[in-house]
Amino acid sequence: MYAMEPIILPEPVRKGGKTVLEALQLRHTNRNIGSRALPLQVLSNLLWAAFGVNREKAAFNKPGRTAPSASNSQEIDLYVALKGGLYLYEAIPHQLTPISTGDFRMLSCSRRAANLTSNTPVNIFYVADLSRYDLGPNQPDRRIGEPEVQKSYYYTDTGFIAQNINLFAASEGLATWFHNCDKVRVNAEFNLRPTQRILFAQTVGYPK
Repeated sequence: MYAMEPIILPEPVRKGGKTVLEALQLRHTNRNIGSRALPLQVLSNLLWAAFGVNREKAAFNKPGRTAPSASNSQEIDLYVALKGGLYLYEAIPHQLTPISTGDFRMLSCSRRAANLTSNTPVNIFYVADLSRYDLGPNQPDRRIGEPEVQKSYYYTDTGFIAQNINLFAASEGLATWFHNCDKVRVNAEFNLRPTQRILFAQTVGYPK
């Protein structure tokens, strides 16, 4: 077993691409995704567009991200399964931190549909971390500690990130597909903490 190294992502390119309206016109689900790897710059741009830092200061004394979250909790983590292993996207310092060696891409679908993602280049798992919700006395949202309220927040916040990926893919000529994943196996193999919830997955790559 070899030690995995962090993947230091290049500075994201924040200009260019199609207009928002053009991307909305082109946005669609495409499950027919090939195995061609994304160049590192494209992967960097993709992850920044998904949930990167776009301003140094925002609400609750935290940096701002490209997708909103309840009370700026930033409770959604992106676990990224590449051919060589599983990584956690860290918006600061914009890198992929290694989690585990092995090929986890097929877990982003049910066992019956695993063939659709087993060779695709990028499979992103959405994981909510409930410990990120600030329950302290300075929290203005009095209901943020209620499980059903938290659920409504982390599902909504996942949707914001997923749509960022959809629009980026449309702008860059990529194919993407947002879907359920094998939650039982993900929970076991990702060694998630009790405060974490596996939600969905999204596959990204070049269309066949």
